[in-house]
Amino acid sequence: MSVKLHIKKGDTVYVNAGNSKGQSGKVLEVLVAKERAIVEGVNLISKHTKPNAQSPQGGIVKQEAAIHISNLQPLDPKSGKATRVGRKLNENGKLVRYSKKSGEEIK
Repeated sequence: MSVKLHIKKGDTVYVNAGNSKGQSGKVLEVLVAKERAIVEGVNLISKHTKPNAQSPQGGIVKQEAAIHISNLQPLDPKSGKATRVGRKLNENGKLVRYSKKSGEEIK
């Protein structure tokens, strides 16, 4: 069963809870089944890697971990602040997401 999420790949989002609270970044990937998203520069973890072709030395690599969708809010296109998301039909009869704060369409 898939759920309709308020965040898509490419959105700029604000983190409103957790260790990365207050940060914002671009959504790189949305894991629909787990209701999580990977956000650029947010929720960084240290991963220990063995030596391989890419990193012959191996070592500790910082990378983004998935963060729960409920802890993310899209940024308002007009003001740049966090906003809630609504859905409405546009002139073409297509369902689009819009910002509850400014009424602006989220692309």
